[in-house]
Amino acid sequence: MPNVSSRGQSMPASPIRKLVPYAEGAQKKGVKVHFLNIGQPDIPSPVVAMDALKRHEVTVLAYSHSAGFASYREKLVGYYEKHGIALSASDMIVTTGGSEALAIAMGSIVDPGDEIIIPEPYYANYLGFATATGAVVVPVLSRIEDGFALPPMSDLEALITPKTKAILLCNPGNPTGKLYDRNELEQVRDMALKHDLYVVADEVYREFTYDGATHTSVLNLAGMEQHAVLIDSVSKRYSMCGARIGLLASKNEAFMAAAMKFAQARLSPPTFEQMAAEAALETPDSYFLEVNKEYCTRRDYVIGRLNAIPGVFCPKPSGAFYAVAKLPVQDADHFCQWMLESFEHQGETVMMAPAAGFYTHAEVGKQQVRIAYVLEVAELERAMNALEAGLNAYPHRA
Repeated sequence: MPNVSSRGQSMPASPIRKLVPYAEGAQKKGVKVHFLNIGQPDIPSPVVAMDALKRHEVTVLAYSHSAGFASYREKLVGYYEKHGIALSASDMIVTTGGSEALAIAMGSIVDPGDEIIIPEPYYANYLGFATATGAVVVPVLSRIEDGFALPPMSDLEALITPKTKAILLCNPGNPTGKLYDRNELEQVRDMALKHDLYVVADEVYREFTYDGATHTSVLNLAGMEQHAVLIDSVSKRYSMCGARIGLLASKNEAFMAAAMKFAQARLSPPTFEQMAAEAALETPDSYFLEVNKEYCTRRDYVIGRLNAIPGVFCPKPSGAFYAVAKLPVQDADHFCQWMLESFEHQGETVMMAPAAGFYTHAEVGKQQVRIAYVLEVAELERAMNALEAGLNAYPHRA
């Protein structure tokens, strides 16, 4: 039998989705599963986006430009201007989700064996994209005890080698919900300029910041024109995860020329989804005010419940809609599986993402889980009730 590639064998499994068979098994037994494992919001997508699909007059579902609809990119110029980011339509490539933007960015920056520094815990697919490209992820640890603050620059700088090509940040962060402030980003900027590195910034949760905090884009920082690469997506912003429309943007012309070759190789991003994404730009600001208020309420409820459980510690996120909690268990991976396979509370249980999968050094996150507070508070209450009961019943506590 032919062998698969070593790269294929080394591709990491998704910590977010690997427990799906156990969740399906629980549902077959009639158990209600509260899905807190994945960032799939229950917020309705904007009406303007859905209406655009209903009103379309497309008769031939044709290719678009490899960079995406010109009309969409031109309207995005105005969107970014509202956030203090100066981009032209030619600085952008529309991608099939933020995932493809990341894959193209890595393909345009690194050669096999090159290194990318990423604060951990990090979005698990970063490791997958790096593995597919042949790049090496070099993690720098952010500690749960410090609220996942960016590590000291000396820690990052100590990891830089001749093979280092980029620093990758998610801001606000997945899985932690950490929002880096301007001072932290300026320190990263200074180090990147000193060592002539790219800074790849995944900013798909830009709209979701809380407690009066504001988001600073890497493209807002002076001097980063040739070093900054922006990753963006409509998935979370407009609760349109299934649309699979993302964006890759940079002022670096050589980088964008290389990225365009990858974009041409995959032909074009999807047509109907671009139509929806373009229409979504007409979403009123009131939509985001209401959504942020709702997520803030959900966050406060979940974090309050978690930290009230004996032995649980969860820092308060300042952005996105995720939290990482440390549980009083020996192995969170086993606990999450046990919750689905062997436990129910009043006919209900909870699906979470074991956080070890968000670390290069899995043992650091062995007692941690990521929780996505993407359900309404009434359902979150039942989920937290089941989680608390499960922790009390679990036979392998730490």
